[in-house]
Amino acid sequence: MSQVPEETRVLGPSVRLGRTLTGALGRVRNEAVESWAAVRAAERRTVVVEALACALAAAFCLLPLLSAPPERPVSAVLEGIWAALLVPARRVRPVATVLCTSLLLVGHNVWTLAVVPLVVLSATRRIAPSRRAWQVAGVACAAVGVLTVARALVRSEPLLSELAGNALSAVLLLLLPTLAGTLLGRRRPLVGLLRERNAFLEQTRTLTAAAARAEERTRIAGEMHDLLGHRLSLISLHAGALELAAARKAPALVQQAELLRTTAGTAMGELRDILGVLRHVDITDPTGRTGDERGTRADITTLVTESRQTGSTVELDWSVPDTAEVDLRTRQAIHRVIREGLTNVLKHASGAPTKVEVKDTGEGIEVSVTNTAARAADQSLEGSRSGLAGCQERISLLGGTFEAGVLTNGGFRMAAWLPTHGKPLEPAAFDGAFTETPPDPARPPSGGIGQEGASAPLPDEILTWPRVLGSGCVALLVVLPTVGFLVVQLTTAALR
Repeated sequence: MSQVPEETRVLGPSVRLGRTLTGALGRVRNEAVESWAAVRAAERRTVVVEALACALAAAFCLLPLLSAPPERPVSAVLEGIWAALLVPARRVRPVATVLCTSLLLVGHNVWTLAVVPLVVLSATRRIAPSRRAWQVAGVACAAVGVLTVARALVRSEPLLSELAGNALSAVLLLLLPTLAGTLLGRRRPLVGLLRERNAFLEQTRTLTAAAARAEERTRIAGEMHDLLGHRLSLISLHAGALELAAARKAPALVQQAELLRTTAGTAMGELRDILGVLRHVDITDPTGRTGDERGTRADITTLVTESRQTGSTVELDWSVPDTAEVDLRTRQAIHRVIREGLTNVLKHASGAPTKVEVKDTGEGIEVSVTNTAARAADQSLEGSRSGLAGCQERISLLGGTFEAGVLTNGGFRMAAWLPTHGKPLEPAAFDGAFTETPPDPARPPSGGIGQEGASAPLPDEILTWPRVLGSGCVALLVVLPTVGFLVVQLTTAALR
């Protein structure tokens, strides 16, 4: 049998010890790297809150030592630092945090006892299932017993009194907070389930509202097509016949008959566009319909020309640069205001000189239609003002202003100011009205019919109030003995 050299026998244990230390240092380094990666991945608010909590815990555990120095100051300071480090560790290592609190229960710094129940309660909330949390708490209590026995044997302290005191501390500072933490931890799966249920119900309600709205719009489109389409077709047909008859018998009336026919055709085209919107297109789409030239200079010029063909004197003052970027809804509003103004002049002050102005104010576009007083023979009865109300509603939804009224000289003026880019609109949930909504960068853009018409989801807490009250009240009752014990302990330490 070969003999092992003496140097090998001497170096063997040292080599094994070196390897053990190297492995331990490697694990510590890996743990530090993972912890730093977790800190960098966490939200900034979470990092700030945890840093403040750690600083407060350190201040609470260390500052009292300055006024009342303990028997073993180095040990007390280390315990205070240890308690402060356990505060952020409870998030990433809840099991290890609960186990490490056993060192504080047998220490000399009584101020660290106030941190123990808070850390245990927060950590056990993150341990699932609850059975595992109780297992960890049991191991921590056993560690308290072992450390108490070891300290009593080393320092020749009365074992029974130390065991009794630390057992009471373990029950009040470990077991009761564990019970409160598990009660509060059961709420997390319920909240997740209710959140999913909430999302499903909101999506279902949204789809139902969208389907009902689409059905109603289709019904309205059908009614408009059957009634107005038939009437406009008859008007266009008879206007064409009137134009042919006027060409033979009254050439002076040909131009008016042609205007009547073309106006009926234009009305029919606009009706088809509206029916298409009702049946297929979402009018809240910011892109709108391609090829819509309403509200442009050419379109307004056409409106003015048609009004002149009726015998009115209409002047157009257009000072908006062609390079100005005006979105579709604003251009449609310009067309609507000018058309309404010219229609009112034709109905209530036919033949009165009229001026149409469209000016660029830098921040928006100002539109006005002004006419002088009508001749007494051409005055008509007062209208229902429904057209003015419609213009005011449309412009207010775009974030503009609208005014209309009689002038001192007996004329009438309609004026509106419109922003260059209209504000985003969203349909209300069920009534089909449009409400102004400021842009929210935190809210994802809506898309498709699934997002249309849905209001904000209800908070989950509304549905979980019974469970919240039950868990919160029971947890509060559980930790009341812990609070009383801490008050007695800290008061005694402060009076010393």
